[in-house]
Amino acid sequence: MRLAVNPTRMELLRLRKRHVVAKRGHKLLKDKLDGLMKDFGNYAKVYREARLAVDEELPRVLKFFVLAEATSSRLITEDALELTRQDLHIVEKPRRIMSVVVPHLEITFGESTGGYSLIHTSSELDKAIAGLKAFLPRLLKMAELEQTIRLLSLEIEKTRRRVNALEHTIIPRMEETIKYIKSKLDEMERSTTSRLMKIKAQRLAQEA
Repeated sequence: MRLAVNPTRMELLRLRKRHVVAKRGHKLLKDKLDGLMKDFGNYAKVYREARLAVDEELPRVLKFFVLAEATSSRLITEDALELTRQDLHIVEKPRRIMSVVVPHLEITFGESTGGYSLIHTSSELDKAIAGLKAFLPRLLKMAELEQTIRLLSLEIEKTRRRVNALEHTIIPRMEETIKYIKSKLDEMERSTTSRLMKIKAQRLAQEA
């Protein structure tokens, strides 16, 4: 289906310029889509590995807390955790991947000023606290990766729709319209030439 335009030379020139821009834009978007797909595949692989590691490690971390509570009273365990409370600082520094803004987290722990009695608590509590401290950055990294691939997938879908619109609708309609205008202009030129030849023939006949 061609565009609704007047078949004039000015319109033909304008459409040709738009067609060149559309073709260039289509190539750039195709290149962007290829880059996004490659990055998505890489991040998806890293995320899958991080997710499997988190799913495997979480039960182990929780197991030490259960054992610590089983070997000491719940009150002693909760007091010990309160005494070893430590701040977790998360700073988000977004970055760009193929023009997509994705999260990047920098994680640091504050100073641990307190301590608990080693006599009234079990070694499982030590392992639980150490395991949790090591586990939290991995969990947050997994969340960062999950959000990254989600944002990349949305951008891939949006870019694919634009590529398809250019490839299957906009550019073909432009090309059909350009062909139509050229045909109309050629037809008008032939008609004008034929009319001029008739006028010339009539004048020659009158002069004879």
